[in-house]
Amino acid sequence: MPLYEHVYLARQDITTQQVEAITQSIEELIKKEGGKIDKIEYWGLRQLAYKIKKNRKAHYTLMNINAPVNALNEVERQISLNENILRHLTIKVDKFDDGPSVMMEHKNHDSSE
Repeated sequence: MPLYEHVYLARQDITTQQVEAITQSIEELIKKEGGKIDKIEYWGLRQLAYKIKKNRKAHYTLMNINAPVNALNEVERQISLNENILRHLTIKVDKFDDGPSVMMEHKNHDSSE
């Protein structure tokens, strides 16, 4: 099956639990379509480079998805209908990176200083 990295940005005024609920609904949809999610990283509430729909910040979430194309099409359709998601991006990759993403490494580096 193809491998994808999927990142979505959720509105700043929803709670972390609501972001987790969105992630769980995506995960259930992927599993129902015969795929699986290898890794989920919540990057936190971060500053946006520019305002998106009057939001200055957004909740960032990364998902490594191993699923057929039709499952990913359905996920993107569902996300486009969700008013809490500001932006999303899916990229097809050859293989997943081992270990944490660059954003998580940067976050851990900042907290250790």
